[in-house]
Amino acid sequence: MTDSTDTALESMRGMAAGTLLERMGIEITQASPERLVATMPVAGNTQPYGLLHGGASVVLAESLGSIGAQMHAGPGRVAVGLDINATHHRAARSGVVTGTATLLSAGRTLVSYDVVITDEDGRRVCTSRITCLLRDAAPGA
Repeated sequence: MTDSTDTALESMRGMAAGTLLERMGIEITQASPERLVATMPVAGNTQPYGLLHGGASVVLAESLGSIGAQMHAGPGRVAVGLDINATHHRAARSGVVTGTATLLSAGRTLVSYDVVITDEDGRRVCTSRITCLLRDAAPGA
């Protein structure tokens, strides 16, 4: 990693304090407008039957896609979620899952990412797609 990438990751980690990312234990390990990677523990993010909660997978996917969209948007612009979907392929019961968001399309007003979440054995747990709307930031924001 370059120094600028290290600085960007540290800045993102600092912004996570007190947010859902911190509460769910999401750790961003790579971030660029084209590709983002993060991990999330299964423990603490399960449904009552001990399986990774599908909503937790969606939170991981939306977090990665939204951060990537904001990076693409740049200064003076904001990214807001427009659409997200998820297909849950298999259960995860323990360990850590890894989400990898890959840019599908990026324009002036829309950005879409494909997000694949895998377990520690590399098996696909969830596939998600997120689309964000890019707009100018409100004055003074």
